[in-house]
Amino acid sequence: MSVSSSPDRDTGVLIVEDDPDLADLYARWVGAEHDARVAYDGQEALEKLDAEVDVVLLDRMMPGLSGDTALERIRERGVDCRVAMVTAVEPDFDVIEMGFDAYLTKPVAEADLLETIDRLLTRSAYTTDLQDFAATASKKALLEAEKSSAELEANDEYQDLSAQFREQQEQMRASEQVTSEHAGFVAVLRDIDGESEADDDGDEDDSGEESVTPDPDGD
Repeated sequence: MSVSSSPDRDTGVLIVEDDPDLADLYARWVGAEHDARVAYDGQEALEKLDAEVDVVLLDRMMPGLSGDTALERIRERGVDCRVAMVTAVEPDFDVIEMGFDAYLTKPVAEADLLETIDRLLTRSAYTTDLQDFAATASKKALLEAEKSSAELEANDEYQDLSAQFREQQEQMRASEQVTSEHAGFVAVLRDIDGESEADDDGDEDDSGEESVTPDPDGD
C-alpha cells in the first residue's frame, strides 16, 4: 500500500505495523505530508525498504520477523534512514542496545507521530556524530522517564549509557560542530523533545531531556 496526497513531496516514510487498520490509519496521517508506504510484517518491510525511505515507523511485536529483528537487519544493510519504534511495548533497559532513533509508546496521536517524523527528517541532516549523540540522548531520556532513580543507579547498562552521553557531549562541545553559543548542541537536544535546552556548565543533567510521550487519548 502506498498513500500520498502530495506527489511533490520527496520524503519517504515506511510504516511497519501488523494491525491492518492501524497501519492504514497511520498511512492516511502520514500520506498527507509525505510519501507513505505500508508493510504489514517485518519481512515485507525489508522487501519495501530502499534508498527512497527516509523514516521507518516500526512496530516491535509482530508475528514472524519481529520489529527488533527487522531493526537489526535495517542497520546491517547500512540504509541511511531514521527509525522510530511505534509499539505497545513499554521501554526497558534492553532498548540501550537497539539501533532506533526515537521510541513512541502506543496509543499514539496523529500530532505526535507527525512531529516525530519531522524531527527525524531534521536529524537526517546532522553529521554522523550528531546523529549518534541524539540517539544516545533519546535513549537516556526515555529510560529516565520510565525508571526510578534507584533502578537507574543499579543498572550497569544505564550507567554505561550515561558515561557515553557525557563523553559524546564533551566531544560535541570541543568540536567544530558546535558554535561558541553551543547552537549545534542545543539543536540536537531540542530535536529530542522539542523543548530541551542545554546550558553551559557541562553537568550531566544539563540536557533537560524528556521522552516523547504520546497523547493518552490517541488511537
